[in-house]
Amino acid sequence: MQHLGAKKQWAEMPWEQRAAIFLKAADLLAGPYRYKMNAATMLGQSKNAYQAEIDSACEMIDFLRFNVQYMREIYTQQPPVVGKGVWNRTEQRPLEGFVFALTPFNFTAISGNLPTAPAMMGNTVVWKPANTQIYAANVVMQLLIEAGLPAGVINLVYVSGPDAGDVIFKHADFGGIHFTGSTEVFKGIWKTIGENMPLYKSYPRIVGETGGKDFIIAHKSADIDVLVTALARGAFEYQGQKCSAASRCYIPKSIFEEVKSKLVKEVKSMKLGPVEDFRNFVNAVIDEKSFDKISAYIENAKKSKSAEIIAGGNFDKSKGYFIEPTIILTSDAKYTTMCEEIFGPVLTMYVYEDDKFEETLHLVDNTSEYALTGAIISQDRYAVDVATRALVNSAGNFYINDKCTGAVVGQQPFGGARGSGTNDKAGAMVNLLRWVSPRTIKETFVPAKDYRYPFMEAE
Repeated sequence: MQHLGAKKQWAEMPWEQRAAIFLKAADLLAGPYRYKMNAATMLGQSKNAYQAEIDSACEMIDFLRFNVQYMREIYTQQPPVVGKGVWNRTEQRPLEGFVFALTPFNFTAISGNLPTAPAMMGNTVVWKPANTQIYAANVVMQLLIEAGLPAGVINLVYVSGPDAGDVIFKHADFGGIHFTGSTEVFKGIWKTIGENMPLYKSYPRIVGETGGKDFIIAHKSADIDVLVTALARGAFEYQGQKCSAASRCYIPKSIFEEVKSKLVKEVKSMKLGPVEDFRNFVNAVIDEKSFDKISAYIENAKKSKSAEIIAGGNFDKSKGYFIEPTIILTSDAKYTTMCEEIFGPVLTMYVYEDDKFEETLHLVDNTSEYALTGAIISQDRYAVDVATRALVNSAGNFYINDKCTGAVVGQQPFGGARGSGTNDKAGAMVNLLRWVSPRTIKETFVPAKDYRYPFMEAE
C-alpha cells in the first residue's frame, strides 16, 4: 500500500513543515480554487451558490487554518518543570498504522476535513468519498497536491464502501476511522472492528458523526418572526440534507396559528429548481434513492389519520429529483416523521399545551435515538434556563434563539452523542487529539547509583 510506504517520512517531518502544506491549501482555496470548488459542489451535490460558498469555501478554509492552530497548541503542551535533576516531556506520535476517512455527500468541507485532520498529525490516510461527491472530492485532492502534499499521504480511492471495508478492516495496520454518515453504517463498522480486533496491532480509534433528528422547541414567549425564520432556514436550506437540519418542532398552542400562517406563507414563497438559477432557494435532492425514500414518508403522511400536510407535499423526478419543502402537522408526538431521520425537506410540527412546557421538554429528550442539534426559541430567560438543563444530553450543539444549523469552525465545534456519534467535535482540538498517541519521556540527569534508601541505615 502506497500510504504505508509514505508513513515513515511523513511522520518524521517536522510539524511546521506539515502545517505549511495545509496553510497553503487554505490560501489556494481562498483564491484560485474558490470558484472551481464551489462550482463542483453546486453541480455535483445540488447546492445553491450560498450553501456552496459557506461549505466548500468558507468552512473548509476554516477547518484547515484552525486545525493548524490546534496542532501547534497540541505540540507545545508539555509537563511543568518540577524539581531538579529530571526533565519530563511528551511526544505526540501519529497512530501506528493508517486512518480510513469515509466521507458523506452533503458537505465538501467535511469530506476535506476528515482526511486532512489525521494527516496533519502525521498519519497517512485512505480516503473514500461518497459516490455522489466524487467531483468536489477530486478538486480537494488537486488542491492538496498543488499545496505540496507528498504522494501517499492522503490516498483518494473510488470504490464501493463494502469493498473498501473488506480490505481495510482486515488489515493489521488499520489504526482508526474518521467517519461521517448514517448511524446504521457506523454501528455496522463498529461491530466489524470489534470482531476483527485480534487482527490489529493496536486498538483502532473510532471517530464518527452520524445521524440526527434535530429539534426546535418554542416557548410561549417566543418571538414569532425569529421562530418562523429558524424553522424555514433550519428545515429547508440545502433541502434538509444536513445532519443538523430541523426536522421536528414543538409549538405552544397559544402561538401556533400565527406561526403556521407565517411559516406556510414563507414556504410557499420558496422557489424550487436547479442550482444554475440563483433565485431558487430549494434544489434537487441528491439522488433517486434519496428521492424515493423522502417521497415515501410524504405519501405515508397523506394516508395517515394522525398527520396532515399543511404545506408542500408534491414531488417530481421527471426532470430531476425535486421535492417541495413540506410541512407535516401531527397530533401524535411519536409519529414516524417525529422520530426517524428523513434527510430531506420535510418538517413535522407538534402542538403542545402552553402549561406543559416542561413535560414537552421531556418528550423532546425521549423521542429520538439521536442527540445532534437542537434549539430553544424563547424570550423568557427562566424558560431558556429550564430547557438548557432539561435537554443537556439531547444535543451536542444547542442553540438559543437561532436555527439548529450552521455551526462555525472555531466557534461551535460540531458533533453529538447517543445515536449521533462519538461527539469528537470536528473543528476543535479534541478531534486532533484522537489522531495521536502520546509518549511520555522522563530523562534523569543525576540518576541513583545505589538501590539502598537512607532509612535503611543502621541506627
